[in-house]
Amino acid sequence: MLVYFADAIGEDAFRRGRAVTAALEHRPPPGLREYVTSFTSVLLEFHDGHAPDGAALAAALAEAVGAPATDVPQPKVIAVVYDGPDLGRVAEQAGLGRRDVVELHCLPVYRVYSLGFAPGFPYLGDLDPRLQVPRLATPRLQVPAGSVAIGGAQTGIYPVASPGGWNLIGRTEARLFVPNAPDEAKFLLRAGDLVKFEPT
Repeated sequence: MLVYFADAIGEDAFRRGRAVTAALEHRPPPGLREYVTSFTSVLLEFHDGHAPDGAALAAALAEAVGAPATDVPQPKVIAVVYDGPDLGRVAEQAGLGRRDVVELHCLPVYRVYSLGFAPGFPYLGDLDPRLQVPRLATPRLQVPAGSVAIGGAQTGIYPVASPGGWNLIGRTEARLFVPNAPDEAKFLLRAGDLVKFEPT
């Protein structure tokens, strides 16, 4: 069963997804085998012979989505040197000066919507529409760890050296992934965290 809880990616969709996940963890419907949550939907898989009551499930998830949010994390401040190789091109495509790009990139408090692609890579939103430029037509074979980048409607930080097709606008010394650390300290950021960039 595929259930949509939002129409578009954003803060409201993230809050709804967290509420749905919490409801499925604490009050799973009978026969639930597993579930996978995305930005705007959740896929539920049930054991054979356990067809869900669609109306009851929808009502339970709607009730969870309507509950008030209880978690309000403080933003994690990440210092950035804005000297990336694509900064000038991003500014040109956006019709802005380099300083304007830096100011606009540092203005929001971003939400970590999810981690993926590489260990600890944060998908951060919501990026100012004026900075939403396409990804590279040909990805780089090697992007340095700590690179701060823009890809479409999101911004992110490469936690490890890897291939990548996002626009590199800066770099940070913050370590997002420490493989040899204890499990609770491996990742600097987790889904739901808030991030504020600060130019240095």
